[in-house]
Order: sequence, then structure tokens, then C-alpha cells
Amino acid sequence: MDNSAVALSVLRVAIDAPLRSPFDYLPPPGVALAEVPLGVRVRVPVGRREAIGMVVDHADRPSVSVAALKAVHQVLDAAPLLDNALMQLLRWTADYYHHPLGEVIAAALPKALRAGAPSAAQVECWRASTAGRQALAADAARRAPSQRALLSLLAAVPAGLTSADILAQLPHWRAAASALLARGWIERLLIGVASGAPPSSPRAATGAPGVQGAHGEGSAPALSEAQRAAVSQIDASAGSYAAWVLQGATGSGKTEVYLQCAARTLARGGSVLVLVPEIGLTPQLVQRFRERLDVDIAVLHSGLSDAERLAAWRMARAGQARAVLGTRSAVFAPLPQLALIVVDEEHDSSYKQHDGGCRYSARDLALVRAQQAGIPVVLGSATPGLETLQNLIDARYRGLTLPRREDQAPAPRLALIDLRAHTVRQGLSTPVIDAMRRHLSAPGQVLVFINRRGYAPTLLCTACGWIAPCHACDARLTVHRASGQLRCHHCGAVEALPQRCLRCGFAVKPVGQGTERVEETLRELFPEQALIRLDRDSAARPEQLEAIIGSVLSGAARILVGTQMVTKGHHFPGISLVVVLNADQGLFSTDFRAAERLAQTIVQVAGRAGRERHRGEVLIQTQYPEHPLLQSLLSGGYAGFAATALIERRAAQWPPFGRLALVRASTRSRDGALEFLAAARQLAPDSGAVRLLGPVAAAMARRADRYHAQLLIESAERGPLHRFIDDWLPQVESLARAQRVRYALDVDPVDIQ
Repeated sequence: MDNSAVALSVLRVAIDAPLRSPFDYLPPPGVALAEVPLGVRVRVPVGRREAIGMVVDHADRPSVSVAALKAVHQVLDAAPLLDNALMQLLRWTADYYHHPLGEVIAAALPKALRAGAPSAAQVECWRASTAGRQALAADAARRAPSQRALLSLLAAVPAGLTSADILAQLPHWRAAASALLARGWIERLLIGVASGAPPSSPRAATGAPGVQGAHGEGSAPALSEAQRAAVSQIDASAGSYAAWVLQGATGSGKTEVYLQCAARTLARGGSVLVLVPEIGLTPQLVQRFRERLDVDIAVLHSGLSDAERLAAWRMARAGQARAVLGTRSAVFAPLPQLALIVVDEEHDSSYKQHDGGCRYSARDLALVRAQQAGIPVVLGSATPGLETLQNLIDARYRGLTLPRREDQAPAPRLALIDLRAHTVRQGLSTPVIDAMRRHLSAPGQVLVFINRRGYAPTLLCTACGWIAPCHACDARLTVHRASGQLRCHHCGAVEALPQRCLRCGFAVKPVGQGTERVEETLRELFPEQALIRLDRDSAARPEQLEAIIGSVLSGAARILVGTQMVTKGHHFPGISLVVVLNADQGLFSTDFRAAERLAQTIVQVAGRAGRERHRGEVLIQTQYPEHPLLQSLLSGGYAGFAATALIERRAAQWPPFGRLALVRASTRSRDGALEFLAAARQLAPDSGAVRLLGPVAAAMARRADRYHAQLLIESAERGPLHRFIDDWLPQVESLARAQRVRYALDVDPVDIQ
């Protein structure tokens, strides 16, 4: 049948599946199309199973034959689950990242909602039925005193009682309720409430997962002139789109600017969204917001239980929690009257979705959401990304600078330690050890930074040269001596730590340094000093992280050994010396962003030194003290490095002066991914504005027993790049289905290794 001749209105439903086109369905029997608004969830048949999707459009004509049309089984929501503004953002996300809309919508919803849970919190209520009242009058339950007591209680309140109300009067009522329900004498109802109380969580009080109200117990400190100017300018842009870049050294007061802008926004009746890279690593920030803002605050991140996440989402949607703090996925939080967005540490790569699903950037989507809503967005960082700095130069963003506060010590003194010129003991040079003694006797605290956890990165046999390998990756196993294990930090494989070479039986030894080994060495060098380690092994749980931070803040721990976790927003006022042990790690990477990330890490970790009145010191150990990156940091700080890096990027036409997309593929066979990408390249339409590079094997070709390869797409302009992908991607998808390959398109990749 020719569908063009059929005037039959249908619902277009996006489901959580890797299919780009929505499915067409008829409304449920007896329900008019207009009674099923856009944005509601529906339960629909998909083949032999059921799925939950969202109505994204009404169409006058089906895209399939009328005979193939099926009806929606159930409409789950009385009103749209997501408002028009949020649906607009989700559509933009699907279009820009060339990802199926159904999967993008699913990523924006808590798991419980994807499974069909009600959009609003519900309270379980019970009431006596007509039959139950008649039975009570006839004393039919006289031989079951528990049932009679419950029936009498419910009959006395015609509107019914909640489970909590019943429990308060009849502690053991559930068995009686089951019997009465089976006889039809009582009825169980689920009553929706405007907003749900969150499940209790002992972590809520520490600023970790959950939802908690705060009622302005903290007082606002006096602002510096620069802070007042920043708050005033951001607040003056309320009600219109403006992208503000708030740049200031660590400790210069960016968080206070966020808080005062948020307080003003809330006072006008608006709501606030604050994004942070890793919520579990910033309990101090969460606690400050809860103490200062006179509203309930919801916290959204992947570490929550399903119940906690659902409760926080419901409170945000209902307007009960008018401020949301969260990590990457919180950019999709359903906030009515959204009036301000803050992205803290906007340079952090954690804002980019790296694995699985839509590879979106939450920082970029925050900008899009603010633009669509016509509201200001604040990007805060001591080390803004190079794309952000170029947007400032091009006047797309507005800049705000916070100099060091008057009550703050001068910027720390940075110095390079040439490892070629000094004796080194387990990764620690003599000048570093001497500086540590000097600062500890001052007395001060010392931070030793090494971005490598474990005891050592390699286990080596000194007789035959065997190195403990990961059997699933092209990687070496990392020695974790404390747990007696070898671990792969790429696929998660774990083996027992051998005492002898598995090939020749000779003795083996760990080679290189990780946090555990540095901790061991420092305990030998400074046995009288309390030392603590901060990495993902020592702070796997929120309470462990809290204890470590508390120990440093109280001064009980004099030496802190840590990975990049120490740069995530922590305030350690007692630290006077910072030592960077492995600065050379990113100097010679094949990834064009490696130098930027290294510079940001060094500046961020250096910012932990001298945060109060005493000037701090930063010592950077390196084999290459003459390297231009390190020299530019010493002579011009991050601004000097960034200026040089932008010149290099422009010459190479790398972002922000060019646009990139990357197709990553993996297969079980050694050459399958490369062959698939080579075939995909052959299908590429001719385009003088787009260039394809590769395919090549990934820097680590084998990972988790799969072989990985990638194909780079580059263009000088965004438009030609996306038009090319629109034309090419459907052919690649057909090819992928035929070859059974896993692949993903990454628009604006943050790494290309």
C-alpha cells in the first residue's frame, strides 16, 4: 500500500536502541492522538518483547505500511516527563554527536525511570473497601483479631491511611493486610506526591550522594574588589545568554563567586545547576553549597544508588531542589526556571563521555543549554582549556580574572630539578629530600605528587628480562605490593604477585615508582613524620576520602602522597611544599592535547602550595629541564604556555583552529578493526573540505582482549565536517552490522591516541 495516500496519524517513539529513526505506533485503543503529548513515556511492543520509549513527534502519515503498525500498550505519564527546553537540548545532542535520540534520552534519565517507575514519588495508602465495611459490620473477622484490628483502623478513616500511619499503630500489620487484600476487604493505592523525600543516606551529611536541605547557616565572607566585580557582571547578565570565563589562581575565590551568584539567582526565584568534574572528590565544595544556600540541594552522579538518583531527580523536576550539583550527566537535570549554570574546573577531561553511549561533552552542552534558555553560564578554572581561551580572544566568551587575594601568599616559587645532575633514591632527588626536611622543620606540610598509583609500573626478571604482562592487553601489569597483587589498570585483570619469574624461576623485582613505593621510601626517610596516601586505592570509599582529607586539614598528617585526586578542588592550607615527581610523562606523547593536560596538571597541583600567608615552593623533577613546555611555564606561567601552544595549534590546524571527529572500532580478531575502518573509508563521499587520516591501530592496540583501531576525520570548519558525517554514517552503520564490529563516533575527541 502507498503510505502517501493514507491519512493516518501516528506517534513517533524513540526507544533505547542504536537506531536513528523513531518507531511509528498507533495510540492505545480508545485514546486519541492528542491525548498522548510529546515527552511522555510509553510502553510499546518491539518484536516479541516490550520496551519503554518516549513520544518525540506526531506524524500525519506512517513511515511503514499500515499493516505493520502496532498500538502503544500503555501511556506511563499523564504529563510530559521532560519539558520542551530539555527535549530541545536532547535533540541538539543527538544531532551534533550523530547519536540515536532514544539512547540520548535514556542517558538523561535515571535507570528506574527507564524501567517504568513513576515520574513522581508515590506513597502507599490503604483503605477499607465497601465489602470490607460490610464484613466489619457483620463481625466477619472476629476469629482473626489482627485482621479485625486493621480493618477497624482503616474503616475509621474513609480516605485511607499511609503505610507509615498504620505502622505507628499496628507494628505487625503486613500479614493481616495480605489476608484482607486477598479477600477484597481492603484496597492498596499508590498516591503521587508533588515531591518525594529522599531515601535516608548516612553519606548525605558529608556532602556525598543524596539530597539534603540547607538553610543558610553559613555567612558570606567579604568579597575582594575583583570578586565583587565578577559577581556584579555575572548577575547583571541574568535573563540573557552570556558565557563568562572566571579565571583565577587556586585559592583566589572562584567558589565564593559561584555561591554569591547562585544566592542572587535563587532569591529571584530561579534555579541553579553546578557541574563539577568528580563529586566524590569534592566533599568540601558540596558542603559549602549546602551550608550557604537556603534551598534544598540535589546531588546527581554515577556513585548514587538507583533509589538515591531517582529521589534527587524527582526533587529537581518538582522544583523542590532548586539547586543541583552534579557530574557530567547532571547537565541533563530537569530544573524548572533554570537561570544559572556553573561549570567548575571547566578544563577537566572528566566532562567528556569517553566510553559507551553518546560521547558528549558536558561542558559544551552546558553552553548550549544556557544559550537555548537565554541564561548566563560561568566556566571557572585556574587553567582554562585552549578552546576556551581562543573563544575569549574571539570575543565569543567574556573574561573575568581573579588575582591572588590580598590575604593570600604570593604565587609559589617554581623550580626545575634536573634529575641528570643529582643522586636519586627511589625517584626522589637529593634537592627534593633536602627541601622536604626544611619545610617539615618550619613546620609545614609537604605534598608529593606522582600520577601513578600502585607500587611500581613493572615487575621485571633480572635474569631473563621477563616483564609481567597483561594477557588481555598490550600493557604491563602494575605491582600492588600492599595487596600482594598484579593489576592491569586498563582492563581490571588481577593476578597474584609472584616471588619468582614465571618463565625462568629467578628472582623478580619491581621497577619504577608508584604512590605505594614513594610512600614506603618517604617513611624510611622521615620515620618521625606522619604520612598519608591519597589515591583510588586508599580512598575507594567516601568515608576513607573524608578521613584522609581530615587528617591533612588537622595537621595530623605532615606528608601527603597523592595522584591527580589531590588537584580536584581540595583546600589544604598547611601545605608549603609541592613536589612533582613524574613531570616528563606527557612531554613526548603522540596526543596533541598531552602538553596542555600536563601544563594544567602542574599548575593545578602547584596551586596546593602556600595557600595562606606563607609563600609556597614547587619543585618539578625532570630529565628534560630545557623542554619548551617546562620553560614556558616557569617564565610565563600558564598564560605564557597557552599563548605558545595556541600558536602551535594554529600552525598545525588542530583544535580550536580545526574540527575533528574520530571513529573508534574494536573486534576480537587482530586485523578486523583495521579492515572495517579501511572499508568504511572507501565508502566516504568525495569532499574537498574534509580529510580522512588512517586507519591506524590505537596506541594500545589490544585492550580487554579486543583489538582497537581508529580513523580520524578533520576539517577546517564545523559545517562541512557534520555534513560529511551525515552522508557517510548510514553507510558505515550498514557495514558495521554486516561485519559485527563495535564502533563509536567521537565528535570533538579530547584524545586521539
